[in-house]
Amino acid sequence: MVVMTAAMLVSTVAAAATFTLPKDGSTVVGEVKVVVPTPDNTLLDLMRHFDLGYAEITSANPKVSVWTPGAHTRVVIPTRFILPPKPWQGIVVNIPQRRMYYFPPPRKGQPAQVITYPISIAREGWSTPLGSSKVTAKYRDPGWFVPKSIRDEHMAEEGVELPEYFPPGPDNPMGILAMRTGWPGIFLHATNRPWGLGMRTSHGCMHLYPEDAAELFPQLKIGTPFRVINQPVLVGEAGGQVWMASYEAVGEYPDQPPPATLAASLLDARIMDAVLASRPLDQDRVRALLAEPNAVPQALDAGSPPTAELLGALPAEPYAVAPYGIDANDASLPEPRQRNDDAASAGP
Repeated sequence: MVVMTAAMLVSTVAAAATFTLPKDGSTVVGEVKVVVPTPDNTLLDLMRHFDLGYAEITSANPKVSVWTPGAHTRVVIPTRFILPPKPWQGIVVNIPQRRMYYFPPPRKGQPAQVITYPISIAREGWSTPLGSSKVTAKYRDPGWFVPKSIRDEHMAEEGVELPEYFPPGPDNPMGILAMRTGWPGIFLHATNRPWGLGMRTSHGCMHLYPEDAAELFPQLKIGTPFRVINQPVLVGEAGGQVWMASYEAVGEYPDQPPPATLAASLLDARIMDAVLASRPLDQDRVRALLAEPNAVPQALDAGSPPTAELLGALPAEPYAVAPYGIDANDASLPEPRQRNDDAASAGP
């Protein structure tokens, strides 16, 4: 006979960020939460479990150590998102947000949905083309012929010569799955370095966690629209309020308007709405967000509670899922991890 106890370890896998599209005109989905992790977890463990990128979790927790958050530390999980500008079709990638959105074709009798994943973007000196394209091919276990420009760069920077070809496998930078776009050499693909997800690491491609690529790959059809935008400021509406989030601007797009100009344009459009015209916005919050980008959407209505106050009032959930471990930093799908209910019940 097996006795079940509170200390029983159970498998746990984080769910994808899938939301029903609002029908009331709102453009904000999801909710922010707060967790208190066990001491053996890092922000990297939390970001992967909650399907976030490095820039997102660090901007939401600027005073928390990445490697040792500390006992009883409240960690903000920024899983509330302002949707990108329409049209909401196929894939939309927002480079500064380091996030992609997939709007699958609506199924008959079911509400329209959006699925969102964090991505890594091009490193400094490289960029991803902006504009519209489509998915042109899909590959399982792709190999990678390394362009000479990348091999030369790696030799100059690292003093190490890259091979001309990476065969399929856990160390292949193309990961386990790849989706080609209409732009030459530009792919949306899994990564072999998931701990760098959400950073600037690629040469123009967009990287996904292996588990996210595995979920997205079978859903995408050849010909799926693929749009890439550069919008470091997002403004949305929810609950009768105006919300704003800002992200670090990417300097490789010099022809794009600066964040302050973009914010002014977006907010002017919202203020013209008859419902919102009589509700003044807190310009100090706008300036603060532009000065210090933060992935957590902020309410801009004058007189509304500050975000820090709202986050401080959120109840913290114990997080006692086992860390991923060093072996999880390759192209393989991660093993199911365990939750220790005794550690969770101990609380902060």
